[in-house]
Amino acid sequence: MFKEPRDELKFSWEDLGDIKGGRPNLGDMTTVAVYRLMQYTLRDVLIRRLGPDAAGEIMYEAGHRAGSEFCKNLLDTALDTDQFVAQLQQRMKEHRVGIFRVESLEPETLEMMLTVAEDLDCSGLPVSDEMVCNYDEGFLAGILETYTGKPMRAREVDCWASGERVCRFKVERGSAIFDLREKKD
Repeated sequence: MFKEPRDELKFSWEDLGDIKGGRPNLGDMTTVAVYRLMQYTLRDVLIRRLGPDAAGEIMYEAGHRAGSEFCKNLLDTALDTDQFVAQLQQRMKEHRVGIFRVESLEPETLEMMLTVAEDLDCSGLPVSDEMVCNYDEGFLAGILETYTGKPMRAREVDCWASGERVCRFKVERGSAIFDLREKKD
């Protein structure tokens, strides 16, 4: 069994390795199906072993860490808000994460309503009774927390998997990791 106990997160961007050197023929691209195969089998095992709330919290926390690293390594946090949003839209499209849009933003409170169309995680999934984008919630919160320097949280309010055609997220200041039972309000 693997034994690597940790009291803190240790992942950094460098842990992604030398993709060009390691994949000289296949490069850095894969299919959405293979990405989702990894994500949804992991999510399924987490739900079976730990329950849906704990699984959602883990996916959120992993997404948060990924969003923070994405921001630190691919975005310029010195840009003003409009320029930052434009760069974030561009990077998310370049990396095929989705088509990012800001529907509303209150600069004083940092409350936002964001959408991601053609979302890597769920666009095209069959309709179910679940909103499945806990990873995306954390990813967006991690990006925005790294950019603003303030604790942020994101909650999905619309999801392709629940019948919408875009994923919509309410973002506000608050603890980055939160009790997912708050989502049921």
